[in-house]
Amino acid sequence: MQVIFETPRLFLSRFTEEDAPLIYKLNSDPEIVKHVHEPVLENENQAKEILINNILPQYKLNLGRWAVHTKDNYEFIGWCGLKYIKETGITDLGYRLLKTSWGKGYATEAAQYTLIYGLRVLTIKLITGMAHVENIASIKVLAKIGMKFSRDEIIDGQPVKVYTLSLPDLSDFC
Repeated sequence: MQVIFETPRLFLSRFTEEDAPLIYKLNSDPEIVKHVHEPVLENENQAKEILINNILPQYKLNLGRWAVHTKDNYEFIGWCGLKYIKETGITDLGYRLLKTSWGKGYATEAAQYTLIYGLRVLTIKLITGMAHVENIASIKVLAKIGMKFSRDEIIDGQPVKVYTLSLPDLSDFC
């Protein structure tokens, strides 16, 4: 496991191609992907394609969606990380957790440390987070970690709330 950083309760590490079963477990649950504008996965081959085409290439930029494991038992609970979106030029903060990990503060913890890592260590000027307007839990995470509401937008035909944070804003929060 190549750990990127750790939080009080979590390790965030790089995925490998062998982690397709983890991505499949996460993205094959319709409730988990309900608000993320992605189809439900039907098999591990689709998960491997996501790893090869979407997740692993971001690591060349020192960014990426990183596997989130609990420290107490190394259990995989989801992913969190930063993704550069070439079409818009933004660096997106994202997170996705298994339902068994919802409501335990893991998304907030992983997202907050990822945000700090991106701004302070990677020196990214501005980080953006987006959540579907009906995904109240995700919107609460973005606000709780200090991101500021920027605008409403339509992405992939879906209404989203857009939040942002830059390094000067971070000092107000952390």
